[in-house]
Amino acid sequence: MEIQSEDVNAMAATTRLTRSVAQKLSTKLKETLREDGRKKVLRPRHVKIELESDADGESMQHAPETSTSNNLVLDDQLICEKKPDTSEIFDQKKELGKGSKIHRTNFRKEPDHWMEVLGNIREMRKNRDAPVDTMGCDKLCDDDILPEVRRYQLLLSLMLSSQTKDQVTSAAMSRLREHDCTVDNIIKMSEETLGQLIYPVSFWRTKARSIKRTSEILKDKYANDIPNTVEDLCKLPGVGPKMAHLTMQCAWNTVTGIGTDTHVHRISNRLGWANARQPDKTRIELESWVPRELWAEVNHLLVGFGQTVCRPVNPRCSDCLNKDLCPFGIQTLRSRKRRMKRDAEEEVD
Repeated sequence: MEIQSEDVNAMAATTRLTRSVAQKLSTKLKETLREDGRKKVLRPRHVKIELESDADGESMQHAPETSTSNNLVLDDQLICEKKPDTSEIFDQKKELGKGSKIHRTNFRKEPDHWMEVLGNIREMRKNRDAPVDTMGCDKLCDDDILPEVRRYQLLLSLMLSSQTKDQVTSAAMSRLREHDCTVDNIIKMSEETLGQLIYPVSFWRTKARSIKRTSEILKDKYANDIPNTVEDLCKLPGVGPKMAHLTMQCAWNTVTGIGTDTHVHRISNRLGWANARQPDKTRIELESWVPRELWAEVNHLLVGFGQTVCRPVNPRCSDCLNKDLCPFGIQTLRSRKRRMKRDAEEEVD
């Protein structure tokens, strides 16, 4: 069958039209993704354009339909996912400090059996035999002192406690209290003398410098008292989100967040309650599903649990009531069992 020149011209025109429409769709897709604020654009390799004839014989271009959900679909293939709404993260940016980033994907649903796990931890902590129970920040203040002085001493004890054992922090605060631990006296004290009093807390030189600067700010801006908001507390030298939330809870009796130190961070990730590498990210994940009425309990409960049972080195998984519910505990006990079996076989050989 001979192909007429008119047919050849029509086929060529259709090919050019198809390529033109595909190019326009690809450009439009990339512009839409860019407007939506996506950081990464996945470029489709193929865009299918179907040319059909309507009742009048004119050609119609049918572009692939896009889904109205959070996912953008092209030719039944997932191209990319829309950035979730971050409107719920109202003050998290300020709490983490300048330059920090909030990732909405860190928000989690509540884990399975978390209430049972929490009940078991309460049972293991009922004797209150951890160092934090007798040497926590709320136990290191003088008796019968002015409320603002007590709040100041609470803040100092938290500043000293960072990456320091409770026993060392307690001894350092005891020496400070012997020298009348008030804003005015700390300001009059030389940085060298202050460093000698708080030694051997971790980073004692840096902490001495931060305490001096913080005391001067409190005298100038807060009339020898401490700030009553997380945002203002985080502006003080040496004060981070963990300290700020614990200060609000212990000093002002206001729960603003979960104080997440190294114990809370470690245990939460071991239990599968969070999946983060940094304590601040762990806090955000915990606060996304833990009921607010339990926030005040989490820090003290998990810190003591981490000091006695779920220790950073040589955790007592075999004695833990959650050994059959904790992913870390299950894996640890399984590894120990294999190691013991291997050692027994080597002895026999």
